Amino acid sequence: MPEYAPPLQELIDAFGRLPGVGPKSAQRIAFHLLKGTQDEAARLATAVQGLLESIRLCGVCNAVTDREPCAHCSDAARSERVICVVEEPHNLMAVERTRDFRGRYHVLHGALSPLAGIGPDELKVAGLVERVRKGGVEEIILATSPTVEGEATAVYLAKVLKPLGVKVTRIAMGVPVGADLEWADEVTMAKALEGRREY
Repeated sequence: MPEYAPPLQELIDAFGRLPGVGPKSAQRIAFHLLKGTQDEAARLATAVQGLLESIRLCGVCNAVTDREPCAHCSDAARSERVICVVEEPHNLMAVERTRDFRGRYHVLHGALSPLAGIGPDELKVAGLVERVRKGGVEEIILATSPTVEGEATAVYLAKVLKPLGVKVTRIAMGVPVGADLEWADEVTMAKALEGRREY
């Protein structure tokens, strides 16, 4: 038997299925909405519905967008010679926040994970290979996460792309700015030493 009235419990359960939202957070969000007005609830429902109706994947880079092609792919000021490969659409924004990268993107929508049944066919790899084969691309930057899956994905992509005559690079990893070396684990330190550069 649910703890709350069925409509409230259904809402709590729905929020609880969202990533990063636990049972307590789901309850807080639901009770917060109860304090709101009908107009606020309607705006939230309309925003969710509008998101699902208007957002799609860019036909070039697979970023989420409301237009075709996306803003990054249609920006003539961006270089087509360099493509930064990321796992998920939100990773693209992490690169954009640096304001240093002025190339194009390619979103894989995941990382290789054989245990989870995610192989190359489940990722958006074919479009990347096609973009390189068309010519004009000089460098592919692999900006996958520094996880086992991210590393496996980077290694796989390097093996697929290097024979096509394109330069393949990997983002540097290591000790973050402002961190104390005392707390860095051995893998982080090893990556930092491996990615060292001359001053």
